[in-house]
Amino acid sequence: MALNTLEFECKAEAASVRLAAPVHYGVVGSGDLEVILEPRDLEGAVTVKITTPVAGFDAVWRKVLETFVNRAKLADVAIDINDNNASPAVVSMRLQQAFAETAA
Repeated sequence: MALNTLEFECKAEAASVRLAAPVHYGVVGSGDLEVILEPRDLEGAVTVKITTPVAGFDAVWRKVLETFVNRAKLADVAIDINDNNASPAVVSMRLQQAFAETAA
């Protein structure tokens, strides 16, 4: 199975949340994904690297990620996502779960 790599950069409209430490959440498995959040100096941006077997859904990924970054008000975070056919709803849920771990 060939894997695709997608890379995006987003900036929250009202970025105010920065991470104190890296977070790892989820596992790569059938219909699931793994999310890694790492604090980085990115001049307020959020970078996202996605490794997925699915092609042709770049616009959907971008929309899900932009929505998450704006709702979370994230800044200076590198996100790595290792996907195994997760639906957009699962992607959103895993991102929220990983983000919730930053406050734990």
